Amino acid sequence: MRVHALQTGRVQVKRAQIVGRRHGLRRRLGPLTDSEWSDWLPTYAFALEHPEGVILVDTGSNAGLMNLPRWHPYFRFGVRFDIDREQEVGIQLAKIGIAPRDVKTVVLTHMHIDHDAGLKDLPHSEVFAAPGELKIASGFAGRIRGYLPQRWPSGFDPKPLAFEAEPFGPFARSRRLTRDGSVVAIPTPGHTAHHISVAVVDEDATLLIAGDASYTEANLHAGLIDGVAEDEAEAESTLLRLRVLAAERPIVFLPTHDPQTPERLAARRTVFSPQERAAALAVA
Repeated sequence: MRVHALQTGRVQVKRAQIVGRRHGLRRRLGPLTDSEWSDWLPTYAFALEHPEGVILVDTGSNAGLMNLPRWHPYFRFGVRFDIDREQEVGIQLAKIGIAPRDVKTVVLTHMHIDHDAGLKDLPHSEVFAAPGELKIASGFAGRIRGYLPQRWPSGFDPKPLAFEAEPFGPFARSRRLTRDGSVVAIPTPGHTAHHISVAVVDEDATLLIAGDASYTEANLHAGLIDGVAEDEAEAESTLLRLRVLAAERPIVFLPTHDPQTPERLAARRTVFSPQERAAALAVA
């Protein structure tokens, strides 16, 4: 199975969003009040060329994010985008020989604006999202939370991605996205309460398309949660489970905004080497 990391522009956020500082409300205000910006970070969507059809995990940004509602404090003080039409996911897919109509399934790790903005290019795809994520992203309340439901394409009607009692490593529930079980969704709450990740079980390693479960592999190693997670304990628990998963089997960790993601994907570089995995499992 071929997996492609498609860069859809760049984003800047506050460093206090990538690694949360302090605790509680002070941590969650950091992405607004702190003055230090991150470097420009890539925003990736992932195309899986599976025998059952092309699956796209997240859809990335679009050029409309260069003009965000200024009334929202996060859009005004907490985020900056750099993207043009040529960088949007539809054109990125075409560059690798995949027409948007060929994308059978879209899976959204969550519905923040840099993950769902490319939906407009995929009107013929079946879209899956966690039902709880869709609920908190919808309507006026969703707009207050920083989602942009008013920009979802006409006819947007995602299917609920409900998990089943089928364990996947340390995760008690999962959901097969393909009949052969080689593409599996797992619940990774933290960055949002209903965040999911997608595991691609390949011959030599499992590729974990992690969304924003952790901004970087280094943060995963260190167990550092971000600045926007609502529940600190839940976010820490997810990172621990991901480290256990990476200790149990070879995992290539592919978060959305880590500049090292394409290099790790190309090299199939795992979170832990074979020599490190036993020790990492004992520690975890």
